[in-house]
Amino acid sequence: MKRWICLWLAAAIFLGVPCAARGEGAAPAFADEIPAEYKKKGVQSGRVEKIAYPSLDYLGGGDKVTKQALVYLPNGYDPEGKYDVLVLCHGIGGTENEWGFGSPYCVGRNVVDNLIANGDIRPLIIVMPNGRACADPYNTGMDNAGAFYVFGQELRSDLLPWIDAHYATYGAETPEDPSAAREHRAMAGLSMGGMQTINIGLCECLDLFAFFGAFSAAPTTYTAAQIVRALDKFPDMPIRYFYSICGTEDSLYFAGSGAAKEITRYTERLTEENWHWQERPGGHDFNIWNLGLYNFVRVFGAWDAGE
Repeated sequence: MKRWICLWLAAAIFLGVPCAARGEGAAPAFADEIPAEYKKKGVQSGRVEKIAYPSLDYLGGGDKVTKQALVYLPNGYDPEGKYDVLVLCHGIGGTENEWGFGSPYCVGRNVVDNLIANGDIRPLIIVMPNGRACADPYNTGMDNAGAFYVFGQELRSDLLPWIDAHYATYGAETPEDPSAAREHRAMAGLSMGGMQTINIGLCECLDLFAFFGAFSAAPTTYTAAQIVRALDKFPDMPIRYFYSICGTEDSLYFAGSGAAKEITRYTERLTEENWHWQERPGGHDFNIWNLGLYNFVRVFGAWDAGE
């Protein structure tokens, strides 16, 4: 991981990238630890599917490519129902498999299973894509890092429309107007995926998502001032919640804190009602990221969209 951190910093310089019906505006108390019983494999487990969808090489010449992703479906998934969607992103050295949902013993998967089974949140769909929008998304080298920054094009044009066309999402009802389902979509991610959540989700795709969770965001994450300027492109799109977490011993602490810790000083669109910064003793690892997922999903999955 230290090797990746050094490579991130070099890339930043090279690239020059500066409960089930809770009332609107409310959030649960944020936990400092995941309860032990939520980490255990639940008796009502969802299932994970691998999908393949058509996309383009957005980093290169625009050639057609086939991308893969994992999709978590909650226990009792009903193809005739309607489900919220969380797009959950990986880090710089990872792929769609990094969160580990393919294993029935994955802590993140167990957390979601148990939150749903206990009625803490509504059942939801989780999409785990490969965040490199290019011809070779499994090239994890720094020579391919630019593919992370153009992922927004794939997200908007290819991935979300495919998910809405093949699963029981709120967006399936309004394919001609993707923004109509934004209250039922969230984006979150660890490290480089946290950067994508902020730079792409919050700053480029606020018309598609209303909830954002950044866990140990990477060094090329926009600063608070840059984020606020980007939000001006979406004056009529409310941010329902922006949650961010980082370990205090994380050598990339400056990136996450620079983006989120003081952002309420720069804009009236983020207040104590729809924003939370959390820091805990810890490093750049899954102890922080799983806690971030637990806390963030409890916000998104319990939100009352009034429908």
